[in-house]
Amino acid sequence: MRVRLPHIRWSWSLPAAFILYFVVAAAPLPFGSTNDLSIAFWCLCLGIAMIFAPTHDLRRQHIWLIVGIGVIVAGYAFVLHEQLSDRPWVAPFNPTWKKASELLEIPIAPSASIVKNQAFFALGAPLANILSIVLGITVGADRERARRLLWVIAISGAAYALYGVASFLIEPTMILWRDKTAYLNSVTGTFINRNTAAAYFGSCAVIWILLILEQVRRLIPAWRPNWKRLLRDVADIPPGEILPPLVALLICLMAMFMTGSRAGVGLSLLAMIVSFIVFLRNDLPPRTGIWISSACGVGAALGLLELLGGRVNSRFDSLGLADEGRVEVWKSTLHIIADNPWFGTGMGTFQSAFPPYRSPNISIRGVWELAHSTPLELASEVGIPMALLISSGWAVSFVVLGRGVFGRRRDVIIPLAAAATATMSLLHSCLDFTLQMPGYSIPFFALFGVGLAQSFRTKEAPHREGGRQPARDRQPPSRPGRMV
Repeated sequence: MRVRLPHIRWSWSLPAAFILYFVVAAAPLPFGSTNDLSIAFWCLCLGIAMIFAPTHDLRRQHIWLIVGIGVIVAGYAFVLHEQLSDRPWVAPFNPTWKKASELLEIPIAPSASIVKNQAFFALGAPLANILSIVLGITVGADRERARRLLWVIAISGAAYALYGVASFLIEPTMILWRDKTAYLNSVTGTFINRNTAAAYFGSCAVIWILLILEQVRRLIPAWRPNWKRLLRDVADIPPGEILPPLVALLICLMAMFMTGSRAGVGLSLLAMIVSFIVFLRNDLPPRTGIWISSACGVGAALGLLELLGGRVNSRFDSLGLADEGRVEVWKSTLHIIADNPWFGTGMGTFQSAFPPYRSPNISIRGVWELAHSTPLELASEVGIPMALLISSGWAVSFVVLGRGVFGRRRDVIIPLAAAATATMSLLHSCLDFTLQMPGYSIPFFALFGVGLAQSFRTKEAPHREGGRQPARDRQPPSRPGRMV
């Protein structure tokens, strides 16, 4: 697929856009950016980009989105103050400190958190995510910059997938320059965990499918639900236009299946099917189209599972849908929430708070550093009110994305890609910790922000950064039953 980018003129908004493109492309590279140094570097880059963040394309709806994010940031700041302060305003001191003082028979300054100052060090990843989504809104308010970011994520994802498959075939015991200590029989790309890798490759595959569908629609002379001519029209598409994205999609799918992740593969396939149906909903026969396309999507997914998903199928057969250990961990986490409902145990303290609540039904082997459920772990660390505030933000955001998906004609793939990948990653995070990995969360929170920004109709205007709009992005007049 040829990417004809317009001529770019210098403006003060360019540094913000290019820094954001660099961050979303490079965030997965350093082992998923799970160490503090990588997170600090991305926060620095995103902070610099915020200085140059373009505001001339923002409209009232975008401002309200940023205000809503500001409310969540204010909530975070309040919880952070209560957990870090020696004199919190309303939060009670955690009783652990009193018990420790009695056992040691020495005075110990109490805190609302069970680990002093840990909340400060755990702030990096949430800060990077907040900066990503705000920059996604400001940079993505311009449709050309929004489309570029979509391409950056898609191309970089295919490159990481190609590296993951190649490294697995050549040297499966290495990740970049380090020894691979876990998941030796699975593709992880540059990530440490195969589940995060599966979600990342699956999300990139969703984007590639939408880009291919959009390209096919543009290249077919007159898109109509004429299924007799469809195969002939598709066959007439020049191979140079359609083969590169198809190869990229195949690479992402291959890497995704080779991770062996059950939830990652299953939810990714579901996101692809739903995206396919939603994108083509106006082009399908009015009565039977949805059912036919759903059956075709499910059939294609099952076929891919048979061809490429041998390890995934074997894990389903041996382990079922969920590990018993995870279920017990979720039950134990609920006990932590019940004992610390208002302000939690402190940001980043799950590993320290979990041992007293650890279920006897869990194997004594290993240390549970994460709850394998981001919503539960979030509620245990910051309390139920803050968790509900964040959940409300997610709900409002999905309403906005739904308006963009079902209300926009032009560039509908941008809010659709954001909605599909966000839904998939959110569901996966209920079973694992995808959104807690900055190498995944930074790119896709940026895409989430871009999708929110492009969920509102925009007026056609001369492009500020490139003058004339490229030919492949100019849309013909809309026709009945056709989205533009």
